[in-house]
Amino acid sequence: MATLELYRSSSVGMCLIETLNEMVYNGTLTPELANQVLTQFDESMIEALRTQVKSKVTIKGHLQSYWSHDDVWELILQDAVFKNEEGKQNVGKVKIVACNSKLFPQ
Repeated sequence: MATLELYRSSSVGMCLIETLNEMVYNGTLTPELANQVLTQFDESMIEALRTQVKSKVTIKGHLQSYWSHDDVWELILQDAVFKNEEGKQNVGKVKIVACNSKLFPQ
C-alpha cells in the first residue's frame, strides 16, 4: 500500500484522482467504476515502474536538510545536478523522497 501512496502523491497520481473525482461528480462514472479504473491503473503503474524503468541517474548537490521516519527519507539538495548516459542537467533546488524497497512486495 505504501507504493501506491508514493505514486499517488506524484503529479500523475494526483491528476488521475482529480479527474476520476470530477467524472464521478459530473455523473460520467459511478464511484464503483472509478474505483475499478483506479485499481487497474495502480496495477499497471506498478508493473510499468518495475519492468520498464531502466535508466540510472547520478545526483550531486549540496545537502541542505534531511530527515528519516519509518524508513522514508526526505532530502533537500541545493544546486543539484542530474547526470545520466545522455548528459547532465542543472536543476537548482530539488526534494527527494526515498524509501526502503524491501518494504514492498515483489
